Amino acid sequence: MASNHTDPLRVAQDYETLLGVSFANKSLLLRALTHRSYLNEAPFVHADNERLEFLGDAVIDLIVAEVLYQRFPEQREGPLTSMRASLVRRETLAAFARIIDLGEHLFLGKGEEENGGRERDAILCAGFEALVGALYLDQDLASCDRFLRPFVEPALIRLREGQLRKDAKSRLQEWSQAETNLTPRYVTVGSSGPDHAKEFLIEVRIGDETYGKGSGKSKQLAAQAAAQAALDAIASHSTSIPSIPESIGIVEPSA
Repeated sequence: MASNHTDPLRVAQDYETLLGVSFANKSLLLRALTHRSYLNEAPFVHADNERLEFLGDAVIDLIVAEVLYQRFPEQREGPLTSMRASLVRRETLAAFARIIDLGEHLFLGKGEEENGGRERDAILCAGFEALVGALYLDQDLASCDRFLRPFVEPALIRLREGQLRKDAKSRLQEWSQAETNLTPRYVTVGSSGPDHAKEFLIEVRIGDETYGKGSGKSKQLAAQAAAQAALDAIASHSTSIPSIPESIGIVEPSA
């Protein structure tokens, strides 16, 4: 596990072995593994992974878009965009990060680590994007493609089988726009707890009606909980909720 007391270069070398990927520029890999919380505790480290995260996000978007373009030659832009959003969303990329034990090799500040940072989806997703960004700079787009496809292909199969669902907010918005022609609004109605551990309460409203309430340690988590509560309420009234169609055919990759 990476920590303030671990030799960063050794951590990077060990992680290269685990990944089966060799970086010519080790500093890029080190930067990809460095969360901003670590900078205050390691004066010898001068850059975190946020810029690489920005780059990796774009690279992942491009590769996933190409995979979908190849697999679904008859599909229109709308469904392709929806599938891409499911494949590159935070939870999916965090799941990819867990497959390669990325969290155990991140450099985190003590506070972030004590708060469970190595398992937080946001940190894992950002780290995975940064890793792809570093690989792109160190090598090329083809290397990123080879690295990503073993993650994307199985996820695409699960997506087609309906096992990789859209997040609750996306599903609720699709339902709302189709059934009411309105976009859900998320309203913070309360909060509790100290600043470092606040709990937010959010209502989701469609028109003048409140459809669900949710709480969470961030407004984003509370909004997702509210959206899921709304979906559950809609389902209990036998109202159809949109899902990813299972009738889409996949074109197998050519040799």
